[in-house]
Amino acid sequence: MLAFILFAFVASITPGPTNLIVLSTSARRGWRPCLPIILGAGVGAASLVWVAGAGASTLMLPAVRPVISGLGLCWMLWLAWQIFNAPVTPIATSAAQEKAEMGLIGAAFLQWVNPKSWFMAIAVISVFTAQGQGLNALCLAFFLVSLPCLAVWALLGRGAARWLSNPLQLRWLNRTLAMLLVISSATAVLHG
Repeated sequence: MLAFILFAFVASITPGPTNLIVLSTSARRGWRPCLPIILGAGVGAASLVWVAGAGASTLMLPAVRPVISGLGLCWMLWLAWQIFNAPVTPIATSAAQEKAEMGLIGAAFLQWVNPKSWFMAIAVISVFTAQGQGLNALCLAFFLVSLPCLAVWALLGRGAARWLSNPLQLRWLNRTLAMLLVISSATAVLHG
């Protein structure tokens, strides 16, 4: 189980679309709007591992994978566009109370169209269930490991917000994160 926890940590803490969205949201809107995103991403990733373990990964015929990857890439590009064009007003208390761009359901859905999440789920099933780990235990462990990892990205966003106090700096952050989201998504699709 320790090997799996280390795997889950690396999969959750390394930069990817979800981490960049948490970072961007936290930098622009504060910590609170990130909570539903963090919870939704954890639930989405754990449920994806469960579904992959229940046999969905064997149903992913070679002809279906490019379609799913293409749909996922389109979704990621749309999210990158939203971040790229996000308002560049300084963070205020009222901004933190506005409706978040992505909530619990959106973050959970993001895991299902994120190629990085699918590759991670298939790796979990092919490696760790073969070692005798129970599927429910793996899903729970992945969920519990992903929450603090995503929270680290939210804290990084809050720290970045302190240094990015004017609209030009915030615009730079949004556009940089949007480009990183495009690169990380395209890389996952091309190498998948």
